[in-house]
Amino acid sequence: MPQLDTSTWLITIMSMILTLFIVFQLKISTHLYLTNPEFKLMAKPKQPSPWEKKWTKIYSPLSLPLQ
Repeated sequence: MPQLDTSTWLITIMSMILTLFIVFQLKISTHLYLTNPEFKLMAKPKQPSPWEKKWTKIYSPLSLPLQ
């Protein structure tokens, strides 16, 4: 049974890492980035609550007239 030749593994792995680095650099360089991004203030629309639509009065039991 022949031995596994590992003498070329280092060159293969190093060339693969170099190739991946170059490919990622080329992919990243095609993107356009803003130089100074600023936050855009978004105003939330006010949604009325169900209890704001009608007039209600809450009576405290202590404020009711005594009978």
